[in-house]
Amino acid sequence: MNPLVLVHGIIDSSHVFEEMSDYFQNQGYEVYSLDLLPNYGIEDLRVLAQQLKIYIDQNFSSTPKINLIGFSMGGLITRYYLQRLGGLKKVEKYISISAPNNGTKMAHILPLKGITQMRPDSDFLKDLNSDVKAQFSKLKTLILWTPFDLMIIPANSSCLGFCQEKEVDVLYHKWMLSDQRVFKEIKNFLG
Repeated sequence: MNPLVLVHGIIDSSHVFEEMSDYFQNQGYEVYSLDLLPNYGIEDLRVLAQQLKIYIDQNFSSTPKINLIGFSMGGLITRYYLQRLGGLKKVEKYISISAPNNGTKMAHILPLKGITQMRPDSDFLKDLNSDVKAQFSKLKTLILWTPFDLMIIPANSSCLGFCQEKEVDVLYHKWMLSDQRVFKEIKNFLG
């Protein structure tokens, strides 16, 4: 089985993945996660993506490839890594969980650099979305989202419209990381 690397969102750390890590370790996966710093939206998401690249380069060779999961803001960080930092060469399968792939209106609350990059129509998102379909054409991708998400507004902003997308009716944004239905979808996708 390919190693599984988990990337957290804003104001989180690797601890947010405890239940998910336990579940997939019990399934036989080697599970890894890192703490991106600073994690509260002040830093440019491209800088956090560089931290992810360094972590992956230091801990994994190009074979076997890894499976990559990005949650919330971590979904944009993982996308930048994949699309702009050569990550497509190292990743077998990619899972995005409740990420603001097309922005979130919640990002208008604070004018911090990383948060403003998550606004709908930000330059950061326009760049990533300009060629995402072409970039991901050979990458097996699963997007998981909930229509009840109050962090990603509108909730369907998580969807990209061209890859496998599954709606999971979870009542709270962060519960996407502890819901057994989400785990099952990921397990089935990973095969």
